[in-house]
Amino acid sequence: MRIAVTHDNGEVFQHFGHSEEFKVYEVEDGAVQSSEVIGSNGSGHGALAALLADKGIDVLICGGIGGGAQNALEEAGIELCAGASGNADEAVAAYLRGELVNTGANCDHHHDEDHDCGDHDCASGGCGSCGGCHSEPAFEGKNVGKTCRTHYRGTFNDGTQFDSSYDRGEPLEFVCGAGMMILGFDKAVANMEVGETVEVHLMPEEAYGEKNPDAIFTVEIAQMPGAEDVEVGQQVFLRNMYGQPVPVMVVAKDEKTVTFDANHEMAGKELNFTIELVEVVD
Repeated sequence: MRIAVTHDNGEVFQHFGHSEEFKVYEVEDGAVQSSEVIGSNGSGHGALAALLADKGIDVLICGGIGGGAQNALEEAGIELCAGASGNADEAVAAYLRGELVNTGANCDHHHDEDHDCGDHDCASGGCGSCGGCHSEPAFEGKNVGKTCRTHYRGTFNDGTQFDSSYDRGEPLEFVCGAGMMILGFDKAVANMEVGETVEVHLMPEEAYGEKNPDAIFTVEIAQMPGAEDVEVGQQVFLRNMYGQPVPVMVVAKDEKTVTFDANHEMAGKELNFTIELVEVVD
């Protein structure tokens, strides 16, 4: 079996029709044997469905997806599992355990509106919405619009490493300027030479943004079945208005209420990257 996941920097990309790449997993006897990242070579649900069919994909895991794309995949004989979010590898593992539920067509492409998580309003993008759709690049450079392969190491200001492609043994592939990467990382690669290594320090506005206080909300435990069992520091999943699972962190709890934080875990943080440009494909 071959499983494809809409892919962006290790995460499940949240809008199928604008996916620039997929991570493809070879599965045998219920276990992943190998994986690779492939470019989409096009956009729009028809082209992407055809690409996946040509690659022999049996199952697509994605975030947001519209009805037209769902129909195109059905015609191509590809099983759909929409509504996924978070780490791509973990999403595949959840699917293989039978824990990933398909929400079906779930994207109305209303990007600048607020989405509803149960009875709570969360800012667009902070609730697994279609916030990853691409716009024109906000910067220029000789590598903009080209597929770049980079190795990188990410650290916090205290030197603690939070991510490294070197440790995984596989360069990260993305289209520079397409919105697939955080802004500061993208801009750093825009004018690099192949073989060059740079060090960059990113403030939150060029990384995962500042923390949004509106994404922190408190609910009555009595109004949310199961809330009585959660613990402070635990990550749980709520659902937005499209039925998509939304990762949130439990940040406070008392006898009557529980408080959740839907901000990205890196929001508000300064990040440091060592970036090595391995290859550029025109």
